[in-house]
Amino acid sequence: MIGQLQSVVLDAPDPHSLASFYAAVLGMEVKGSPGDDWVDATGAGYRLAFQEAPDLVPPQWPDPHRPQQFHLDIRVADVDAAEAAVLELGARRLPGGGSDFRVYADPVGHPFCLCWDA
Repeated sequence: MIGQLQSVVLDAPDPHSLASFYAAVLGMEVKGSPGDDWVDATGAGYRLAFQEAPDLVPPQWPDPHRPQQFHLDIRVADVDAAEAAVLELGARRLPGGGSDFRVYADPVGHPFCLCWDA
């Protein structure tokens, strides 16, 4: 082993706002303040970090000319309840999905999936 994963970092025009979105979805705590150019969301032994990118051009699902580059898979027990909750937080449903996942965009446009055991 060369090293250990410290965090996953997402670009965002407003790091605190996007950190707050994922903290609400994943039950994490936000470390940082509005206006900071770097904000962490921590919990359950992992960390997501958000760095300021004022000129972010978000991916356009499923356009290969503006690919997603990466996405988060979030396991849920009840996908319908989870969908209602993420939509209330500012996510939007994207086309696509399968028998055990649905695709969404966070408030900035990064894709993520809600996954469950089919």
